[in-house]
Amino acid sequence: MDCPNIEKNKSMCNCTYSCDKKGQCCECVHYHRVRGELPACYFSAAAEATYDRSVEKYLKDRR
Repeated sequence: MDCPNIEKNKSMCNCTYSCDKKGQCCECVHYHRVRGELPACYFSAAAEATYDRSVEKYLKDRR
C-alpha cells in the first residue's frame, strides 16, 4: 500500500541517509524500532548527521 502522505512527509524529513523509507514514516519507525533505535526525526541536525540512532545518543542530544 502506498503512503498517501509521502510527499508531505518527505518535505519534513530531516534524515540525510539515503534509504527507501524516506517519507514513509510508518516503515521508518518500524525499521528503527526493531533495532532498538529511533528515527532521524527525533534528533537535532548535528546528532542526525552522525547516523547514530541509539536511544543513548538521543538522550545525550536532548541534554
